[in-house]
Amino acid sequence: MNQYASILNNINRYVSLTKVEEEKICSIIKTSTVKRRQYIIQPGFVCQSRTYIVEGAFRVFHLDEEGKEHTVSIGVEDWFVTDFFSYINQTPAQNYAEALENSLIFQMHYEDIEPLCKEIHNLSEYFRLTTEKAFAHSRRRVISSISLTAEQRYDEYAAQYPHIVNRVPQYVLASYLGMSPEFLSKIRNRKAQS
Repeated sequence: MNQYASILNNINRYVSLTKVEEEKICSIIKTSTVKRRQYIIQPGFVCQSRTYIVEGAFRVFHLDEEGKEHTVSIGVEDWFVTDFFSYINQTPAQNYAEALENSLIFQMHYEDIEPLCKEIHNLSEYFRLTTEKAFAHSRRRVISSISLTAEQRYDEYAAQYPHIVNRVPQYVLASYLGMSPEFLSKIRNRKAQS
């Protein structure tokens, strides 16, 4: 059970689980290593798992009709990464999830976790709370993208996630913030000089 301490600590920040409940959750976790640039989700395939990042970093992105990448989310240790729409509705994904670094992940398969949520009320409550938090964050991001300048979006993200801004490639961060890598470079250079 010690190997699952990180995910159990994450869950226990929101709800309380008994030792028996923790054991049931751990029994359905699959551990995988993922190499940098490897995909764990691809368009056309149903997202079958909730994926928790033990070590490493991922991005979820969408490829538009012109082949331009639009980063939807960035995740690092102690975060979940998934294509929520595909997972919840069990329909083909429209996004990619790519490892930005060599990573270690825990995956809980839909057919295992969903029945367990019915059995363990607090597990269901955990996913409800974290999904609501993710939804609220996504709404805030929409408002930021339509009301803030590119520099303000960068400042807001850097203030909230200082441990991520210099960790992920510049093109990923720029894509997430809705600007070109060149423009993000100008913003960073300007800030470095002031």
